[in-house]
Amino acid sequence: MRFHRRLLSAAALLPLVLVIGATEPEQPASAGASEDGGGGVAAPDTAPQAAQADAGTSGAATASQGAQPDSGTSGSAAVSAAAVLGGESPDGGLAALAAEPGMVPPVPVPSREKAPPIATVKSLPRSADLMARAALEGGKLVVKEKGGKKKQLTIDPVLQASLTQILRNYETPYGAAVVLEPSTGRVLALAEHSAARPELRGLPVRAVFPAASIFKVITGGALLEAGVTPDTEECFHGGKRRISEKHLQDSERDSSCYSLALAMGKSANVIFAKLTNKHLTVDSLRRMAARFRFNREIEFPVPTDVSLAAIPEETFSLANTGAGFGDVYLSPLHGALVAAVAANEGRWVDPILFEPEGPAPLLPVEGEPVLTPEVAKDLTAMLEETVTSGTARAVFRERGFRVDDAVGKTGSLADREPFRDYSWFVGFAPKDNPRVAVAAIIVNDPKWRIRGTWLGREALRLGLERMPAPVEMTAPASAAGKH
Repeated sequence: MRFHRRLLSAAALLPLVLVIGATEPEQPASAGASEDGGGGVAAPDTAPQAAQADAGTSGAATASQGAQPDSGTSGSAAVSAAAVLGGESPDGGLAALAAEPGMVPPVPVPSREKAPPIATVKSLPRSADLMARAALEGGKLVVKEKGGKKKQLTIDPVLQASLTQILRNYETPYGAAVVLEPSTGRVLALAEHSAARPELRGLPVRAVFPAASIFKVITGGALLEAGVTPDTEECFHGGKRRISEKHLQDSERDSSCYSLALAMGKSANVIFAKLTNKHLTVDSLRRMAARFRFNREIEFPVPTDVSLAAIPEETFSLANTGAGFGDVYLSPLHGALVAAVAANEGRWVDPILFEPEGPAPLLPVEGEPVLTPEVAKDLTAMLEETVTSGTARAVFRERGFRVDDAVGKTGSLADREPFRDYSWFVGFAPKDNPRVAVAAIIVNDPKWRIRGTWLGREALRLGLERMPAPVEMTAPASAAGKH
């Protein structure tokens, strides 16, 4: 059964639909990996375009494989640190390291290759699932609290329904899209669907998806802070899908050279691994990840998983993690917030799901500094390469569906047995005056219809339609010179 994407993208014609479900865990599976092949739309009988290959051993220290990102904090800080770091740390000891927010995962991090957490993900309880409980009243979504009080959600019902219907129509095995207003944190859509498990709910807030090359955004920020510029060139050979220790060393075989900006756009794994090895320490990468809220709770009315990141100390494993091959997990909501940091000139803004009570509108907030404005500007320029000349170029150039001045990052990895193809897009638009930030994740079977980049493009395009640019008020020509 084939679907015409132009028909499915007509937001105004889609019904206002919300998906409701329950839960049953799946069996764990073994895993393999592949890295960035961009994304697009394929006919149902088309095999994935991204070739699958062993990404090499990530080396990220892990403990019990059954541990899930949503299992909460357990044990002392020292025990948790030991589970991740494998012993005493040279930068202040386990207790001191664990005392700093985000420097140590609060629970053991699952092995991406041996125990992918999506295999045992549980559904969000209905009591916590505000989207399932929401009702449409007067064109707005509202939820009734205990005592009968109603609260209006920031969700745009048309946008929510449009993205949900796309996921349903394309029968995505697992899919989610988040759209938010970066300056205020207002969440405009939390769309999800699972054809593999129709009862499953809560995917937008579940950190069961490997971050893959989305983590290059964090590595890129750390490299910029370390003095590497977007124009800094690094030469390489091979390493497109598999990195070995030999790739970290400069060689006479290094016949190709990319700038850091182009390496971000093309998601060049070996360049990010080499630059991580040359310019970053385990401490600097851990601190950047912590500032981007990895290993830290995100306050949100819907319980949101902590996005876990194991940043290993061993040299090759650290380089692999910097390139996006580590044991790092990300929720779609967190992915949109990562993009929003660059959109907000380096500031973190907490997500908002309830509209303020009373007549006062929700205004842009100051936010917590993550990057300096200068670093955020350089990072944005690097993310623009993804759309203009990198892995998302073809999708964003599709006639009739272009999104002007968009920036972003793609990511992809795969489990082998059973096969699961994870494809990401996070980004925002317009570049110089961001109105929406998005994250999209699709987990596909060998036969697929859409991937994350295409869904992310649609989330941006439809989100901008629902969030038009403010009208600039100008004085009439007749008033010129009058005071």
